[in-house]
Amino acid sequence: MTTEFKLPELGENIDSGDVVTVLVSVGDTINKDDPVLELETDKATLEVPSSVSGTIEEIMVKEGDTVSVGQVILTTNGGGGGSTEEAPAAQEAEPEPEPEPEAKAAPEPEPEPEAEASGEQSTVEFILPDLGENIESGDVVNVLVSAGDTIKKDDPVLELETDKATLEVPSSVAGTIESVEVSSGDTVKVGQVILIVKSSSAAPAAKPKPQAEAPKPAEPEPEPEPEEEAAEEESAEPTIQEFILPDLGENIEAGDVVSVLVSAGDTIKKDDPVLELETDKATLEVPSSVAGTIKDVHARVGDTLRVGQLVLTVEGTEVKSKKAKPVAQPAKKEPAKSEPKAETKAPAPSDSSSEATPASRVAVSGDPTSVPAAPNVRRIARELGVDVTEVEGTGPDGRLSIDDVKLHAKKMLTSGGKAAAPAAAAAPAAASQARTISLPDFSQWGEVDVQPMKGIRKATAKQMDLAWSVIPHVTNHDKANIDELEQLRKRFAAKVEEAGGKLTVTAILLKVVAAALKNFPQFNASVDLANQQLIYKKYYNIGVAVDTDRGLLVPVIRNVDQMNIQELAVALGDMSVKARDGKLSMEEMQGGTFTITNLGGIGGTSFTPIVNHPEVAILGISRGSREPIYNKETGEFEPHMMLPLSLSYDHRLIDGADAARFLRWIINTIEEPFMMALQGW
Repeated sequence: MTTEFKLPELGENIDSGDVVTVLVSVGDTINKDDPVLELETDKATLEVPSSVSGTIEEIMVKEGDTVSVGQVILTTNGGGGGSTEEAPAAQEAEPEPEPEPEAKAAPEPEPEPEAEASGEQSTVEFILPDLGENIESGDVVNVLVSAGDTIKKDDPVLELETDKATLEVPSSVAGTIESVEVSSGDTVKVGQVILIVKSSSAAPAAKPKPQAEAPKPAEPEPEPEPEEEAAEEESAEPTIQEFILPDLGENIEAGDVVSVLVSAGDTIKKDDPVLELETDKATLEVPSSVAGTIKDVHARVGDTLRVGQLVLTVEGTEVKSKKAKPVAQPAKKEPAKSEPKAETKAPAPSDSSSEATPASRVAVSGDPTSVPAAPNVRRIARELGVDVTEVEGTGPDGRLSIDDVKLHAKKMLTSGGKAAAPAAAAAPAAASQARTISLPDFSQWGEVDVQPMKGIRKATAKQMDLAWSVIPHVTNHDKANIDELEQLRKRFAAKVEEAGGKLTVTAILLKVVAAALKNFPQFNASVDLANQQLIYKKYYNIGVAVDTDRGLLVPVIRNVDQMNIQELAVALGDMSVKARDGKLSMEEMQGGTFTITNLGGIGGTSFTPIVNHPEVAILGISRGSREPIYNKETGEFEPHMMLPLSLSYDHRLIDGADAARFLRWIINTIEEPFMMALQGW
């Protein structure tokens, strides 16, 4: 049998790509997931895995060709597992009449399909669930299952990289996978169909089914025989498991392989470290979630791995139980008048018998997951703000097409329907994504070195772009006289060092800023324009920007208002060391309400720090220097150590006068440090 392999969906807004390399030849034998093409799209260069298996008969593309999604790439003979192979299996299952003679029931063959339907089968769609606050989509790093696999609830099926983390997506359904609707490299959105699964649930009313079908009296003598055939068989079978890169934490989508700690042939247990990975936040060991003998290692030193990407193929041993198909129990002798009673007891089998060959799709009113629609159709619907449960499908079995969605959206818009509101709400996000500007080809003017943006730099660029595009920034600059503060800092520095910390200006400012935030609550808030709300936080978690050789990191010190300066100095030192060593956890970089950034160790007289969205303010510290300050009382200039401070703030919430008062409050406290002890801060 000849099977066609077509170019699968490559991700959102990717319709085609250029063939860089054809990795197979005519006559080669391939398996599912074997790479067959190296393809360059407008977003990435990637290997395209085959979704079929067999011997290649013909290759339809060559290097340099531009191929579109859905275009035939190659044809194979044998293997494949396409839908055309399922029909013979179904045909073989129907004519089995063997159990019927054993039951000595009526000779009609009609009850046999119903005996097979004792486990009621239905097809359900598993859609991408809610991934967390403000996470709407992710890139598929690795698909962990294939068509034909049997999965249970909570089995991982995808490794997905979002803008916050790389994570495994567990299934919420159980059964046998009929088809996988996504592939590695795809961008999938919350609510998009991932798998179509044929599930089965025991139907207890199936046993009296022959009684409903055959009103003729049946002989009761052979009743014990079916029970003997229900014996369970157990066998230990080798299983191939894939270990994919798990979720590494919020906002961590990928990492660079520093070291591979295992090799093919090694035997590993669960939680054994297999990789040392450097992310944009930390360097960490990645433990295995599977056990067995490693068949293949799919990562090497220097590779950039994304959450959900395949790391190891491991062979383990799994004990499987097999049950012989139970023979339908013969009906006891009953008069014909009992037939309606049997129908009321077992309506499900009698209904399903008419649809035994094609499994019936589960339909839940108002549930978008029950609507038959392809992932790209669902994506278009979400972008247009259309509820797929309200769209009338014109395809087979009511399946939705893109035209159906567009027509429905047009009707809603022209009639002033509710579809207009979500579309309008989505417009700012779409506009933000469209801000990317194409650059000219700089190589036409000279030699260039193009390096991929990754790790911390990529995350920083994304966050800064968001902050600058969303927040209307204003910055106030001022200076504080720190003569007295410096004297106290030097006097008590040794005591703090004994406790394991270093008494720095930043450590002292943490305490001062926490007190200022209590007096000026609008600086410890967030702006929620979507719901027209201002969120005032009653906790004081302050982030401190740390310069590392991998970029800028902002660990968060929690409950600053509840710690003294010595404790803050120790906590700040610990966080700084962990940041520079790449050992920060995601939890230690979340939940900030205000940020301090200090460039004093490098230099400069002032700068304009960018507010760390969704916070509303950030305090920048520049290098202190001795300056001549005019003394009105003596009429002379006197040297004083002056510390430049720069306060950037969100002008949607904070007015210039409030910012000036806030900054002056901090300066007055720095210049009179005894006030902290006097007022119990």
